[in-house]
Amino acid sequence: MTKFYTTTAIDYVNGAPHIGHAYEKILTDVIYRHFTQRCENTYFLTGTDEHGIKIQKTAAEKGISPKEFCDMNAQKFKDAWKALDIDYSQFIRTTDEQHTKIVQKIFKKLVDKGDIYKHSYTGLYCSGCEAFLSEKDLTEDGLCPNHMKKPEVIEEENYFFKLTKYKDAIIKHIKTNPDFIVPAFRANEVINQLENIEDISVSRVKSNVNWGIPVLDDAEQVIYVWIDALSNYITAIGYDPDGSSEKFEKLWPADVQVIGKDILKFHSIYWIAILMALDLPLPKHILAHGWITIDQTKMSKSLGNVISPTSVLEAFNLDIPDPLRYYMASAAPCGKDGNYSDEDFKEKVNAHLANSMGNLLNRTLSMLVKYFDGDIRSEFLNKNELEKQALETVKEVKHHFDYFEVQEAAQKIIELVDVTNKYVTDNAPWTLAKEEKMDKCGEVLTNVLQVMTVISSLIYPYCPNIASRMAEQLGYDLNTKLDDITCNALKSGHLIDKENIKPVFLRMDSELADKKK
Repeated sequence: MTKFYTTTAIDYVNGAPHIGHAYEKILTDVIYRHFTQRCENTYFLTGTDEHGIKIQKTAAEKGISPKEFCDMNAQKFKDAWKALDIDYSQFIRTTDEQHTKIVQKIFKKLVDKGDIYKHSYTGLYCSGCEAFLSEKDLTEDGLCPNHMKKPEVIEEENYFFKLTKYKDAIIKHIKTNPDFIVPAFRANEVINQLENIEDISVSRVKSNVNWGIPVLDDAEQVIYVWIDALSNYITAIGYDPDGSSEKFEKLWPADVQVIGKDILKFHSIYWIAILMALDLPLPKHILAHGWITIDQTKMSKSLGNVISPTSVLEAFNLDIPDPLRYYMASAAPCGKDGNYSDEDFKEKVNAHLANSMGNLLNRTLSMLVKYFDGDIRSEFLNKNELEKQALETVKEVKHHFDYFEVQEAAQKIIELVDVTNKYVTDNAPWTLAKEEKMDKCGEVLTNVLQVMTVISSLIYPYCPNIASRMAEQLGYDLNTKLDDITCNALKSGHLIDKENIKPVFLRMDSELADKKK
């Protein structure tokens, strides 16, 4: 691969980040970090969506300007992603000056092309969705299915985008590219939605919504969410209708755009039509992930079960976010819903990260120090019975990531950890030492440590801090590309002293895990 460009949905700043937001960012970050291990030119875009009536109203209630409100809440998202070690390349805000200018140009280009036209309209508007809904979108009681509120009837003269013009082309693209929408079973949902698609409003009257990007040549209208928010994926990397940057030419099209299943329609229909209208290549994949429930219940402010991701780190006294990253990234099969519970979180990360993986490294290094003063001897090398399994796991992990199967890849990594643990149990190096079969004992320990270098590379996207701790104790270069991984990274010589052996992750119910003790 020569490049990899990935994006997340940009989060609406009307509230603080919760664990659902965190799931998407962690998932994308894991995918991004994996592909940095496979190619040189990688880019990860995230950000915030900051225009619209909800921002305008909430800011007014707080007695501050919309921009002040956006500044305050955008920082909350940045702080949360920093706490979770989200390694994004760029954080775009739709209030950024450059984005604003290019969105105006995009809008004008589509007007000039005839793909945007002005039209009087009466429609059902859901302020929660920031969208006009049709009767068939509503529940039997006439409510928005996402927010369970009755939409208001709005009559305006707005600009409309000719979505219907691109209907057949979108259907053809989805059908001829079965891996375009991930998971594939969601493609039929999109095709069904396309059957009755209508042109969409892409502006609002300024007298009703004044917090938005003004339409050039029409002071009475502001650009509505679809042209504004969706365009961030190209404005951020230098798209310009008058001549795009070298950066844009190198990165676009996106390799995968990660979004929630609830906004798949907007990304697989609206966004694709806009790109077609701009004569731009389409993203290679759109990954629609599922939702995260809390104790098997959908998150809701009224139920009081909305969880902040940083509150989880604080509640468990975690000095690194790796346990939460690992748990969330492996919470659900590709595209399916997942669940968070405190008990399951603790049990899973203790079992996988502390007991299986961390303890495997710790006890193997301890035996190397005990029996061989921390040295790897030349006679222990080139006899690796686990090599085939380890290198096969690298292939399997890469295959799963090619299809963005992040949970499935994690399962393969833990399977390799389990196989290696079984190898230690079956060969019992402590018994070999007792029987003075030192060459065989040293060979077993070295085989395990060689595999641990592979495991550190594979687990890195999920647990960058734990992987770094593992690599440091192994004297292993974590920058090794996946295609260059071998099972003989460790050479003969002194590896580690007793005082440098430290647990890479402590059980969350261990006394040592509580920083106050």
